[in-house]
Amino acid sequence: QVQLVESGGGLVQAGGSLRLSCAASGITFILYNMGWYRQAPGKQRELVAGITSGDNTNYTDSVKGRFTISRDNAKNTVYLQMSSLKPDDTAVYYCNARPVWNGVNYWGKGTLVTVSS
Repeated sequence: QVQLVESGGGLVQAGGSLRLSCAASGITFILYNMGWYRQAPGKQRELVAGITSGDNTNYTDSVKGRFTISRDNAKNTVYLQMSSLKPDDTAVYYCNARPVWNGVNYWGKGTLVTVSS
């Protein structure tokens, strides 16, 4: 059974930092591209950052220079280090695992990040 379990969300003041973690089980982690998505109230889910099985990364423009995605293949975990947080970053953050072949995507249940002004 595939599980993606996010942790690290919470309430933080604007300008603060948080580190999200996503622990994966039930998949061969190194064969998956990993991503962090977020969904704010009333908005569509959007890709925040992605990291390929080969450690290539990409970011949505609004988080470039503030967020860093990384992965630890030995721990089957992907991280999202978030700094200089803004109220607009408030959302539920979801972990996604996408195989390097055209296969099934998996999602975590999400972790809430709330940034107060």
